[in-house]
Amino acid sequence: MTEMAFDDPDAIPDDALLVLYANGDGTAARLLTERLAPRVLAQAARMLGDRAEAEDVTQEAMLRLWRIAPDWRQGEAKVSTWLYRVTANLCTDRLRRRRGGTTDLDAIPEPADPGLPADEELQSRARMDALQEALDQLPDRQRQAVVLRHLEGLGNPEIAAILDISTEAVESLTARGKRALARLLAARREELGYDG
Repeated sequence: MTEMAFDDPDAIPDDALLVLYANGDGTAARLLTERLAPRVLAQAARMLGDRAEAEDVTQEAMLRLWRIAPDWRQGEAKVSTWLYRVTANLCTDRLRRRRGGTTDLDAIPEPADPGLPADEELQSRARMDALQEALDQLPDRQRQAVVLRHLEGLGNPEIAAILDISTEAVESLTARGKRALARLLAARREELGYDG
């Protein structure tokens, strides 16, 4: 199969790249992976609180995308929405399997910003750990909605499509999730450096 030369790869929609991949174009697969895999990894890491598991989910989600490529019908759905939904389902499956267990928060490495002084880096890491700990305590659907809306930056209609619920249900889930997070983190405001 021949590979296309892409003058402006950012201008090519995801579904067009997927169809090109299905027709044997390896460059299209590389471009689509570079575009989508980091988003999937970020979503899975926030959902699971475990980088290694998130990498496994990312690999599985991308494999599923490649498998459906030959049957993809351009224009019917957004590739990213489909992929976020698959990722959410894979994460939910893993969370169900591990119920009763605990997540070792020390095993969640956060990348350090080399420009931050050590005390600020520790403060930032403590805040991220506290957020992940609080996210882990939310019901699965609330956590999914909050992660997709506030950490991934998706709009409510796209989240509704991913979770297969109404936009109003997304708004309710995210509002309840934010209130629950605020409650869970309220007692730690001073410890996390938000007071004073």
